[in-house]
Amino acid sequence: MKNLVFLTGAGMSAESGISTFRDSGGMWEQYDVQDVASIEGYLRNPKLVLDFYNARRNELKNVKPNAGHLGVAALEKDFNVTVVTQNVDNLHERAGSSHVIHLHGELTKACSTRSPNDPRYIRKLKEGEEIHLGDKAGDGSQLRPFIVWFGEAVPEIETAINYVQKADILVVIGTSLNVYPAAGLLYYAPEEAEIYLIDPKPVDAHTMREIHVIQSGASAGVAKLTSLLEP
Repeated sequence: MKNLVFLTGAGMSAESGISTFRDSGGMWEQYDVQDVASIEGYLRNPKLVLDFYNARRNELKNVKPNAGHLGVAALEKDFNVTVVTQNVDNLHERAGSSHVIHLHGELTKACSTRSPNDPRYIRKLKEGEEIHLGDKAGDGSQLRPFIVWFGEAVPEIETAINYVQKADILVVIGTSLNVYPAAGLLYYAPEEAEIYLIDPKPVDAHTMREIHVIQSGASAGVAKLTSLLEP
């Protein structure tokens, strides 16, 4: 089977009702990104950041995977599918995707402030569980969301590169390709790999390579892609 790699961003989950940061009316307009999505913001006001991510986590209870998520998962019957996502929700997994690489962390997990990527201190949160000031990780430091913030390394980027380098088909869905290092993954696709871009808005892919553009939202776009990839 061919290796099919998806790179998904906020637009993948928008149809499920999860607000995006970058679109008009999104979270950028309600919060300063440096306050809630940077390591400096967390150290400056940890309660604000913990409350912000508790609210984002609670939102997951009220949303479901959309047809785009389900369509990506369904392609596993014909392809070796890897999903590399910039999203911190769990909608790909809930849709049935079995191999998901989270570049920017996972809302449903918590970790240590001192060593956020130490697997010994990363744990799954129970449904409805929140993180509060004073909650301790296994190493005694403050428990924090397992989120990769601006100013922090992206530990899964090398894993993602390895899969993109082996892709026969690379599909980019719902990402502006402006956030690095994730946006740079496109450059690691083999020369012979087919590249598709699904987005309702024009996206500058910053490459001279041939890209098959499907100008649609995630659900309609994945349906069109599936019909194109059918043997």
